[in-house]
Amino acid sequence: MAETYGEAVRRKRLKFREILARPTLTVMPGGFGPVYARVAEAAGFECFFVAGSQVSGHLLGVPDSGIMGLRDIADHARHVAAHTDIPILLDTDTGFGNVVNVHFTVKEVIRTGVAGLQIEDQEAPKKSGTLPGRRCIPMEDAVVKSRAAVAARDETDPDFVICARCDILGAEGGTFDQAMERSVAYVEDGGVDFVWLNSVETREQIAAAAETIPAPLLIIWGGGDPMPSSEEYEKLGARIVLYPTLASSVGLQAAWHALHDLKERGTDALVDIAARARSCPYGRAELRRIVGFERIQEIEDAFLPQSQRRNYKDTWGHVGMLARKGGPPAPGEEEG
Repeated sequence: MAETYGEAVRRKRLKFREILARPTLTVMPGGFGPVYARVAEAAGFECFFVAGSQVSGHLLGVPDSGIMGLRDIADHARHVAAHTDIPILLDTDTGFGNVVNVHFTVKEVIRTGVAGLQIEDQEAPKKSGTLPGRRCIPMEDAVVKSRAAVAARDETDPDFVICARCDILGAEGGTFDQAMERSVAYVEDGGVDFVWLNSVETREQIAAAAETIPAPLLIIWGGGDPMPSSEEYEKLGARIVLYPTLASSVGLQAAWHALHDLKERGTDALVDIAARARSCPYGRAELRRIVGFERIQEIEDAFLPQSQRRNYKDTWGHVGMLARKGGPPAPGEEEG
């Protein structure tokens, strides 16, 4: 029997809890939408992060400065969760207000089908967690927001996961000691399931945080190169290492290069793009395959009378450079 929607949501939430309970490291990539999440799934990753900065930029075209609202992120998260089979962690900024807003944020996000959310301790309007200019609210205010989030979760779905993000490192007046005090309080007094310690700059900080914080630790590296390897992160005590914008950042860079190259060199640029796609050791990223285009014909064949079915045999679409050489269309030629 096919898995119901509710069963699928619960399975993914329990899977995320299993990931957090492991004594080993999990690598979590992140980005924007369902296509990138499905690419991560196809690559073998067990979870994916939907970053607020990427939703702000790619969906609204605005900076990550608290402009995005609950409806923007919840509606987008619903699409991602519905079309992926791995747990999704959602960035909900500051919870979009005080404890009242946090209460309704948690309940609304639970209804999207994602596995968990993070709420950061920044002052509104928030700033990107990777940029300067951040301020944090008093620790006591952040703790009660954590309590409100956990209470709303417990009323709605106890399997759902709550993460407290500590942004005090790199914020105005912030110190590592304050980060530890806050992180411990978010767990012991706020009741969150795990802590995201943002902008860690040294290996010593990771080790100290893992020793001090009584919950699984998620890390984003904020120091210079070389960053720790996955093996180092695990030995230092991190349980999740997050690359929050990786998927959409590299996609943006590729688009930036391709469009400038097309403007500069014309169709010669498309030939080179096609050659790079053919030579990729992991194969070509085919959008139709990633989003499951073949399912359309399966549904038509299952339910439409013969007279209403489309003729796929004697009709055709665009034939791109790769198709002319025995492969699928080239980038930019496959979708109308």
